[in-house]
Amino acid sequence: MKGFFICATKIVGIMYKYNFDDETGGILLTDTEEKMSKEPRPIFAEEMNFLDFNRRWHYENQNDVPYLWAESGNYFYRGQKIAVLKGGSLYEKPQVAFVDDLPQSEIFQPIDLKAMTKKNYELLENLRQATIKRIYNYWRRKKNQLNCFHVAFSGGKDSIVLLDLVKHALPKSSFIVVFGDTHMEFPDTYKIIDAVEKQCLAEGIEFYRAESKLLPEDTWEIFGAPSKILRWCCSVHKTAPQTLKIREILNKPNFVGADFVGIRAQESLRRSEYDVENVGRKQRGQYSHNSILEWSSAEIWLYIFAHDLPINAAYKKGNSRAGCLLCPMSSGRANFFRNNAYPNAVENFVDLVRANVTDDSDTYITNGGWLNRRNGRDLKNPLNNYDEQIIDDYLYITVTNPQSDWREWIKTIDESAFPYEVAELDGKIVAKVHACHIGTPAMKIFKSVFHKSATCIGCGVCESNCQRGAISFNDGLTIDRDKCVHCLQCHELHGGCLIFDSRKLPGEGGGTLKNRSLNTFSDHAPKSEWIRNFFANTESFLAENQLGIIQIAKFRRFLFDAELVDRKSKLPTEFTGLVKKIGWNTATALGLILVNLVYNNPQMRWYVENLRVGEGFDRKIVEEKLRDVGVSVKDSQSIAKAFKRLCETQLGTELNFGTTTSKGNSLKTLKRTTIKVDDGRVILYALYKFAETSDDWYQFNLTSLIRDSNLAGVSPMKIFGIDRETMQQFLNGLSTNYPEFINATFTHDLEKISLVPEKNSRDVLNLFDL
Repeated sequence: MKGFFICATKIVGIMYKYNFDDETGGILLTDTEEKMSKEPRPIFAEEMNFLDFNRRWHYENQNDVPYLWAESGNYFYRGQKIAVLKGGSLYEKPQVAFVDDLPQSEIFQPIDLKAMTKKNYELLENLRQATIKRIYNYWRRKKNQLNCFHVAFSGGKDSIVLLDLVKHALPKSSFIVVFGDTHMEFPDTYKIIDAVEKQCLAEGIEFYRAESKLLPEDTWEIFGAPSKILRWCCSVHKTAPQTLKIREILNKPNFVGADFVGIRAQESLRRSEYDVENVGRKQRGQYSHNSILEWSSAEIWLYIFAHDLPINAAYKKGNSRAGCLLCPMSSGRANFFRNNAYPNAVENFVDLVRANVTDDSDTYITNGGWLNRRNGRDLKNPLNNYDEQIIDDYLYITVTNPQSDWREWIKTIDESAFPYEVAELDGKIVAKVHACHIGTPAMKIFKSVFHKSATCIGCGVCESNCQRGAISFNDGLTIDRDKCVHCLQCHELHGGCLIFDSRKLPGEGGGTLKNRSLNTFSDHAPKSEWIRNFFANTESFLAENQLGIIQIAKFRRFLFDAELVDRKSKLPTEFTGLVKKIGWNTATALGLILVNLVYNNPQMRWYVENLRVGEGFDRKIVEEKLRDVGVSVKDSQSIAKAFKRLCETQLGTELNFGTTTSKGNSLKTLKRTTIKVDDGRVILYALYKFAETSDDWYQFNLTSLIRDSNLAGVSPMKIFGIDRETMQQFLNGLSTNYPEFINATFTHDLEKISLVPEKNSRDVLNLFDL
């Protein structure tokens, strides 16, 4: 036996390496430490048949024992790679590339589970005992501090293992099991839930099901379908219902408990940053213990086979994870296997997406528009009853047809923060407050009151966040002023309300841009004479100029991001020579420079993504939008002022990037304007940048360019502020003049833009050098 010393090392961040075992057909752990796992999973006949393995090799059509192992899209039989999967999306079957080394006459033998288990017994048992000990020690340390312990059970492989470990670690009466029923689970998951519930009750373990009072068919219409950015579904359908269920069980609204969670670090980059023990990460004020955090899927599957634990049949159908039927966080291939396994159930959720968006075409589904939604722009029912205006130094917030009573929500904040007035007339609420408070933390919470008033329907998230039990929706919204301690936890949501955040239109607050290095120019944005002098004395300018130390540092950043100067050599680039050849102060050259700046400079990108073309934004509103994404007060002021300086350079005067207005010496409004584009090759360059940055997405449609898709790339239509008709004219012209780069088709219902993958943005620049 290796003893607990090795295991103790293992469970604080190191997992066992594994090899394929020719003898058993299984996997074999070694006592070698490994920091990364390839996350293997067993492959059963049902998945093999679907991928046409039965047309190539012979095996018994049984699903009790697996035959193969898969790592990502690679399939192995007794350590030998036999096939690779490529591609795949919701409606597109992955392509199978077979490896010819294995004879087609081969007869596959099932994995010898008994022998595999025996070979791995020593290391696996050490791991088991060490994890059980860790669970027990945690419970012993916390049992007198906390009101309850519960296992968050999902029906997947990880929670199956976790529950078994907790059963062996703790007294049966010391914890409960809670299944968060989203009503979006795989049909096979409910079979596992039923079986485990029956087993728990037989063993004297309390088992509960927690669910939202709202069904998915309601929430997907009210919120809009969840997306990678707008993941309201986890809070509404899982976390909040589980918290409220435990309160009901304990009859204690201010309970403090710990949940054992089957999260593993290898599942995602985000989860790799978790700690084994934490407070408030999963639910505010609550403890979590990620007992199997460092386990790999190899160890999970070995444990399941060694202890004969139930297996969710979803895994046998090609699903690497058991979760929701249509999840925005899943890969295209994963969504295909889900759709193949449960076509009717998945299509019900696809229909919910279709029913609630303005785009009736299937391209919104197939091109991933729903996955990347980050506001209500695409929804049939976007936020339309909330408005903000600044008039004569006062901010007016108007809510039409409020969904909840602002008088209740106002009880949760410190009303003495600043004076305000609220008038109610003909179904409208109009709040008035002096604009000098814009950007302050108190104003953010004040706005949250009216965000909630505009959209709250009692989804349960705010109620679960309130540890005092002051918020109730039992008979309409009521907030007990005596219980409320103004902790503001009910406001600690995106936009103050998840419905507001999901349905708001662009410009209604929020934002997803990270604030790292957002203030790239500080108070030293480039001036027109700096740019002019650079092109007049390109070779010597950086060494010989009259700029101060900070000024040249910030201008150098501008030149780096414009790709006019190489970051490493600090010398002018080939692109600089091309720009000078074109004419550096022409719209064509400046258009190319702008594209580079948008992709390399977060401050320039923020302007493009947050200031709609043709709309003037009050400076205070711009600064508040920046502070909403974590920018400091000082930096937000600098970024707003920098826009004015940029508009005074050739980007503004020649390219028409934007304009500003001032009142005295103070900046008043900022407005982006339609960029001057007189050369379609500039658009082509931006299209290739867009494709290359968006995971080589070389085929798309015009609608996807119009829509804010939240891809890594920025639509050329957004950069240049051009409309659909103008963009279509550019695309038709480019298809005619440069068919070796692009083909665009607009006939009847067919709308397709295809870039040639063998070309790239550098090749487009070569077109200017002809």
